[in-house]
Amino acid sequence: MTGGLRDAFREQAESCAALGSPFMARLMGLCAERLVPGSPLTDRLFAWQGEVGPRGASVPLRLAGALHALCLSGHSGLGAVYPPARTSDDTLWAAVEAALIGEAKMIGRFIDSPPQTNEVRRAAVLIAAAHWLAAVCDRPLRLSELGASAGLNLSFDRFALRHGDWTRGADRPVLTLAPDWRGPPPPAAPFVIDARAGVDLNPLDPGRAADRLRLRAYLWPDQPERRALTDAALSVAGPAPERGDAIDWLRRRLGHERGTLHLIYSTVAWQYFPPAAQARGQAMIAAAGQSATALAPLAWFGMEADAATPGAALTLRLWPGDHRIALGRADFHGRWVDWHPPAPDEIPWQAEPRP
Repeated sequence: MTGGLRDAFREQAESCAALGSPFMARLMGLCAERLVPGSPLTDRLFAWQGEVGPRGASVPLRLAGALHALCLSGHSGLGAVYPPARTSDDTLWAAVEAALIGEAKMIGRFIDSPPQTNEVRRAAVLIAAAHWLAAVCDRPLRLSELGASAGLNLSFDRFALRHGDWTRGADRPVLTLAPDWRGPPPPAAPFVIDARAGVDLNPLDPGRAADRLRLRAYLWPDQPERRALTDAALSVAGPAPERGDAIDWLRRRLGHERGTLHLIYSTVAWQYFPPAAQARGQAMIAAAGQSATALAPLAWFGMEADAATPGAALTLRLWPGDHRIALGRADFHGRWVDWHPPAPDEIPWQAEPRP
């Protein structure tokens, strides 16, 4: 497993570099080169069973998150070498090595749970999709987020999306997202959220200090803008999402409510569900779509990896009619959006009077 873990650190280093975090790329690269077995903690890392990289347990990110959590909690050794400090590789690694020895119990507890990121910048595509849906079928939205983490993106109606001379979303936003936007602006049609709920296998509670620390720990240390956005989202966050299996939870929410559009969505979460769960969920949603009406429509939006690159595909299915709509693509961290949906009036919609 030694080679597997080192390869996982190298792969994570490349990913961090591509996603704009030179510090994380450097840290992961040092782990690949210098981390060795010999202590209970490092022996555990090297003996980790199964896929240790990003398509599995993400052991490198677990360790990076634990170290950052220590830094955020006031660990003086790491605080002296983490951004904005600039140090040599030897100095950085000496501090990391000291933490691995002196804080082994805390690190061991932290890495018991998988990485958990609530990337607020992904809300840019939710704002855009909500405006587009409002232009197609003007109904209040009932939200169901799958893999919601701490539920920060359930509050996307409190955020704004801005590019150049146009802005969409909230009139008085708690935060404003400004990705590199390619394509036309979303329709200016306003949207209203009637109800919202989310689910996660291991939900984080925005009201708990330990859970807020965990969220911040998985934001990379040299990207302070992500920390600022997360803190702003935490200021208006609701209660923790429900704990449970996403598909079992969704089954209980698939009944239609007259006068609302039920929007089911996930952002880089569905792709991690087991294949059997994906198949069951897809069949359930499609079956519910068959009984949707223009007074009680159903939409299923995803920002998920597919066979293409770069970034994630933005897909939408809309009932009645089972319209399958490609909206574009987006960077996994929301840094850019390539937005190219059809015009709303191109979607054949059997409009009915509002109730």
